Amino acid sequence: QVQLVESGGGLVQAGDSLRLSCAASGSIFSINDMGWYRQVPGKQRELVGSVTSGGSTNYADSVKGRFTISRDNARNTVYLQMNSLKPEDTAVYYCNAQGVRMIGRGFSLTYWGQGTQVTVSS
Repeated sequence: QVQLVESGGGLVQAGDSLRLSCAASGSIFSINDMGWYRQVPGKQRELVGSVTSGGSTNYADSVKGRFTISRDNARNTVYLQMNSLKPEDTAVYYCNAQGVRMIGRGFSLTYWGQGTQVTVSS
């Protein structure tokens, strides 16, 4: 089984920075895309940013220029550096791993982390 364990959330003030980390564990052979999504009560979960195994990135327009996603393939870990945080960034942030292939298996699956709360006060 594969587990995604997130860390780094918390309560900060507007303008502050936070760094989220997500490590995938298990008998992993490869992971295609890793990313971060966020969700607030009553709204759909939305993509914040994603990164391919080759390092190509994609961001939501609302975070471009403020957030940076990066990845350590050797450690199956993805990071989200969040700068210039705004109150509207307040949400539960979820780590996502797509195209996860485990050693000895010929199929791939998608996994989610348990979520970490980010709260930005004004």
